[in-house]
Amino acid sequence: MVRSTGYNKTRTAVLISGTGSNLKSLIKFSKTIKSPISIDFVISNNSKAGGLNYAKKFKIKKKVLNFKNKNLSEKKLLSILKINNIDMICLAGFMKILSLNFIKKFKGKILNIHPSLLPKYKGLNTHKRVLNNKEKYSGCTVHFVNSKLDSGKIILQKKVKISKKETETSLAKKILVQEHKLYPKAILKIFNY
Repeated sequence: MVRSTGYNKTRTAVLISGTGSNLKSLIKFSKTIKSPISIDFVISNNSKAGGLNYAKKFKIKKKVLNFKNKNLSEKKLLSILKINNIDMICLAGFMKILSLNFIKKFKGKILNIHPSLLPKYKGLNTHKRVLNNKEKYSGCTVHFVNSKLDSGKIILQKKVKISKKETETSLAKKILVQEHKLYPKAILKIFNY
C-alpha cells in the first residue's frame, strides 16, 4: 500500500453512483490531520448522482463517465487518474463492476465498502436478503477490490444487530451510520496509523 509521508497525503479518487453519503464522510475524514489521504477527484457513472454536489461544494474535481462502453470509459478513467496523479481509489456506492485489466493497474489500491458482513450477501438487494433469511445480525465490510464481486481481502467489518421490527429502510439507515465510521478506520488501518 502507498505510504503517506509527512504532509504528503495519498491522492485519492472516489467513485460513486448515488447520494454520496460515504463520499461526504471520506471528504470530512480527509480534511483531518490524522488522515493519510486527500480526496482529489470524484468520478460518477451517473450524471444525476447527488454525491456530485459534494464534489462541487468542497471544490474537488469531478467527471461523469457513463460506462455504457465499459472499455472506453475505463480508458478515460485511467487517463484521468494518471493525469491527476491518483494513487488510490475508494469505491463508495459505485454500481459498476471494474474489469480485471483495470483492477490489475491499481492492484492493492482499490477499496470498497459493502453493506453486509462479507462473505455473506455479496451483490445487490443485501438488506432484503438478510431480512428474508431472518438473520440476527448484519453490518458492513471494507475490503480490497479484486476480480470477483465483493470477494477481496477484508480490511474491517462492523456488526449491527437486527431488531424484531426491522425493515429494509431502517436496516439500511442503521448500517449506513456504521459505514461512515468504518471506511475512515479501514483507511487508517491499511496505512498502519
